[in-house]
Amino acid sequence: MARRHHDMGGLPAGPVDQTEHALSDWEILADAVNQALGEKKIKRTDEMRRAREDMDSELYRALSYYERWIASMETILTEKKIFTSEEIDRKVAAFEKKWGEP
Repeated sequence: MARRHHDMGGLPAGPVDQTEHALSDWEILADAVNQALGEKKIKRTDEMRRAREDMDSELYRALSYYERWIASMETILTEKKIFTSEEIDRKVAAFEKKWGEP
């Protein structure tokens, strides 16, 4: 089986930055939404993993850790027909207008 874009194990990548760092507000919110969706049994860990693994290779590499979470949650919410992509985009635009971009 060919290695997929998310499978980085064993590849040379340089040292891992293990220093503590403060999370941004939007990263904390992404984690809270992830936890809430899990508590409400809307998404499962294996669904999140599958959504990340199925993500376009270039997009996967371009996104940060929490951006991948957000994209995965959007995929799951649209697949389950809880929201449409358009509904999510409108809500994001409203948040950005009120609060600015992260």
